[in-house]
Amino acid sequence: MSLPTIKPSDARRLLDGGAILVDIREADEHAREKIPGARHMPLSKLDETEIAVHQGKPVIFHCKSGARTLANASRLVGKLGPSCEAFVIEGGIDAWRKAGLPVVTDRRQPLELQRQVQISAGSLALGGTALGLLISPWFFIVPAFVGAGLITAGVTGFCGMARVLMRAPWNRAAYGPPARALKT
Repeated sequence: MSLPTIKPSDARRLLDGGAILVDIREADEHAREKIPGARHMPLSKLDETEIAVHQGKPVIFHCKSGARTLANASRLVGKLGPSCEAFVIEGGIDAWRKAGLPVVTDRRQPLELQRQVQISAGSLALGGTALGLLISPWFFIVPAFVGAGLITAGVTGFCGMARVLMRAPWNRAAYGPPARALKT
């Protein structure tokens, strides 16, 4: 089942009338930028979350661009029940911001983990290629290693680089300290 999309201005009118806004992005994305008053319900925790928020009011879901929400529409509708009126903000928070509607940004929060992975992977691939061309062909192993890691992440859903970046000092507030093994 699909959810109908609505423009940010129409979503604003529904919210002014009592509708409920639900942000399905992950915690790191929500911490850095959010629509005021949005309830946070990350998609990754959807199966363990009850959506008893609507109480007969329309529910409006959003993500960054709207694509993630639309791709998971049937899961979202399944959690709400058939009698709930639900929508997706067309274009997500990006369109909301472009429409001049209020967004709270906390630049003290780290960049979203996905963007950190993209920056790191791109930097390693570009640097390894440049060093391979300028210094030694042995440096070509760096972009090959990054490419293999990205393929593995795409196929398995496990991203080793993301795991490493989660432990970086600038991400500790968002993801907590690294887990330590218990000594017996």
